[in-house]
Amino acid sequence: MISKQLLKIKSHLCIAQDTFEVVLHSPLARELKPGQFIHIALKHHMLRRPVSVANVDVGAETFTIVFKIFGEGTRALSNCKAGDFLDAILPCGSYYPIDRLQLDHALIVGGGIGVPPLYYLAQSLKKKGVQITSVLGFQTKSHVFYEDKFQLLGDTYVATNDGTYGAKGFVTDIITELSTDIDYYFACGPTAMLKAVTDQLETQEGYISLEERMGCGVGTCYACVVPLKEDPSKSKKICKDGPVFYANEVILP
Repeated sequence: MISKQLLKIKSHLCIAQDTFEVVLHSPLARELKPGQFIHIALKHHMLRRPVSVANVDVGAETFTIVFKIFGEGTRALSNCKAGDFLDAILPCGSYYPIDRLQLDHALIVGGGIGVPPLYYLAQSLKKKGVQITSVLGFQTKSHVFYEDKFQLLGDTYVATNDGTYGAKGFVTDIITELSTDIDYYFACGPTAMLKAVTDQLETQEGYISLEERMGCGVGTCYACVVPLKEDPSKSKKICKDGPVFYANEVILP
């Protein structure tokens, strides 16, 4: 059940250029599943900000979020510090349905700030004995984060747009070179990246998570809708029905 809570910040760190990792305490940590997000209220800002869950420590009743500064709201969030409290709604949205999938090998594809929720997913899959191959894309070297964490879970490849770290190019360039069989792929990142990945892997089973600005975050305002491939006249709400969708379920612009 979705709940509004004041969450205490346990730690607040800058882990890459304009990118911050925040650990929050809440008894609801155990309820969070890979792919879900929390919706954070900030002073002097009308709309809440959705931020994906990057990790969960059930024993400590904490969970981790990672965000990047994109505007004044996230800049305000970057100025918080350990000991402060955040007004948040959680747990929000759908999640990767890994409990009902039969798979031995998963491909993880993340772009920029779409990487964090995939770390929690990859950890959860690893605990189930699934082999993990990860492909992560960033703008430039200074934006790279969590590569070492993914390396502990399986083969990990990094691409940067300008070639300052890893392979030069995009995640799709690396996927083209992979000679491994996978059962499912799981992707999160900018819409352009998701479209390129779903087009490239159109015959492969997979799930995607959409990044989107949201209004209410609970499915009442219809500010974040996406049309369905089966019937474009119908749509689903990214904040409630998503952000996780079957790869061929929705139409990406």
